[in-house]
Amino acid sequence: MKKVAIITGGASGIGLAITRKFIKEGLITIIFGRDKKKLKEVCGELGTNVHYKVCDLADLGEIPGMVQSVIDEFGRIDILVNNAGINLKKALQDVTDSDYQRIILTNQTSTFSITREVAGYMKEQESGSILNISSMASQYGLPFVIAYTASKSAIEGMTRALAVELSPAGIRVNCIAPGFIKTRMSAVALDMDPERKNKVLSRTPMGRLGRSEEVANAAYFLVSEEASYITGVVLPVDGGNSIGF
Repeated sequence: MKKVAIITGGASGIGLAITRKFIKEGLITIIFGRDKKKLKEVCGELGTNVHYKVCDLADLGEIPGMVQSVIDEFGRIDILVNNAGINLKKALQDVTDSDYQRIILTNQTSTFSITREVAGYMKEQESGSILNISSMASQYGLPFVIAYTASKSAIEGMTRALAVELSPAGIRVNCIAPGFIKTRMSAVALDMDPERKNKVLSRTPMGRLGRSEEVANAAYFLVSEEASYITGVVLPVDGGNSIGF
């Protein structure tokens, strides 16, 4: 029986790389996102094992019904990858309360909500794997991204708490903290700021940006049976950036 996976934000960037990896490994994969056109394009490219659900995870009221629709259609959920997220780069004094709450809602509260809903079904199955996507921002101090950093730090704490609570039900919970990964968005940002790019590379022992596929490979390992005795870990996939000097 093929396993069923949900990936939030699975139509672009790191999420898309994880989607491609899961499809390659034979998983039935359902991607959640807001952009119907992009979701349809990905499904058209990757074949019959990938499906999509259009939803805005910031609308918390939508989440229970979306999760139920996956159960109704596919009968089970074996894997959840909480990848969807948004960023905000502003100096502290320019971050409004609504700015802050918007980032927390999308990046952290919605992750909590969908995890709660999915975990309920996983408990009935007595098995499951949940993977959260954090960020290097939670590993050390980055200026001008206070809301984003707070949301990702919360994700890592939640990962450990959930791992302990859900392990008796046969559910593993882990997290990946990607470093500087070469996506279309990051490439443009770094190319426009050579000083920042040089700083990134100088403190990354491996001396290069990561590839989305490298994060996807780590993601698949952590949700697979190869990692059956691993839970509660936060794995940096960063070329050594978080320990670089």
